[in-house]
Amino acid sequence: MAKAPSNRQRRGAAWYWKQTDSWYYTPTGSKRRVGLFDEHGKRIRGKSSKQAAELALARVQVAAGFKLAPLRDATVSEAPRTWLVAKVCSEYLQYCERRVSTGNMSRDHRQSAVHYLNEFAGYCGALPTAELKRGQVTSWIESHMSWRSPATRRNVIAIILAAFNLAEREYQVRNPLKGLKKPPPQPKLISFSVADEKAIYTATDEPYRDFLFAAIHTGLRPFCELAKLTAEHVEEVPRGMLWRVYSTKTKKTRKIPVRPEVAELTRKRMLNAPKQSGVPLFANPQNRPWKKVTGVMRFMAIRRKLGWNTDPARKRYSTYVCRHTFAHRMLSGFWNGGAGCSIEVLAELMGDTPKVAFDHYGREWGQHYQDPLWAAIE
Repeated sequence: MAKAPSNRQRRGAAWYWKQTDSWYYTPTGSKRRVGLFDEHGKRIRGKSSKQAAELALARVQVAAGFKLAPLRDATVSEAPRTWLVAKVCSEYLQYCERRVSTGNMSRDHRQSAVHYLNEFAGYCGALPTAELKRGQVTSWIESHMSWRSPATRRNVIAIILAAFNLAEREYQVRNPLKGLKKPPPQPKLISFSVADEKAIYTATDEPYRDFLFAAIHTGLRPFCELAKLTAEHVEEVPRGMLWRVYSTKTKKTRKIPVRPEVAELTRKRMLNAPKQSGVPLFANPQNRPWKKVTGVMRFMAIRRKLGWNTDPARKRYSTYVCRHTFAHRMLSGFWNGGAGCSIEVLAELMGDTPKVAFDHYGREWGQHYQDPLWAAIE
């Protein structure tokens, strides 16, 4: 005689009681039933609310003492029978820490990962990965009112996917989030006008002014490329000056020519930062590399001093807009009599792929893209 199927839930799981139309769980080592509540303190009701009940139970278990251990020394040689979401997050944070210590990952990425993954683990960290659904991630992101920017949401999803991809690659844990879509990249359409550029130079001191000038005229990533440039990276050739630029973001080195005004400034800076001195060419007042957090504070001070905080466009200006300004000017032919460069040339100068350069800048600013469209209808 076949055994009748059992409706009993696995131990420690959320369970539904028809008599009250509500969801409960039974704490380990007891026979009590404890009600489950949503994030607003309302009891979870309805037999179809199993997903909400499981998330509520995960939050209860996290609150009871489950915490991430991003700096733990021990590594896992094989996957346990049941991986929890928090375990996946913890393993990725340890991976980030190792990569940062070897110089293969930026500290900014590690800090973002710590923030977002701890938030995510607090939401559903005690949930087994096999029970995690893409819709739960989407709902969690949408619940954060301050994450309305597509760029922020894209960054959050990218970090969560990276964590689950690592678990799948290293520990053979099935990734339940395959197919989770990120918002498309947004084109970078902010750049300084000539008047804005001149005003910025009057609102700061010489070290930061030189740093911004070089950033605008070369398009280098301010803090992972330009800030680390030294005299050893400078080469003089018959046609002018070349820089060998290493990016900690792409892990690649490229050799780029620089404009005469930048070459002149570089030679001046090399008097105080000669070869083998270890001093960056565009150092801060303490002869050390500029850091992102310092750059943010410096540019906030510039905006306040110039009264730009209430301007709809200028209040969005930052140090990184120097890079966008370079792209805009190169594509529009600002320095070349109106003859804009191609996307391929811009990509090589900026250390991007042609696709990234086109997605970010070319569609709106690229003459080599727009001119053939005009020619086709004339």
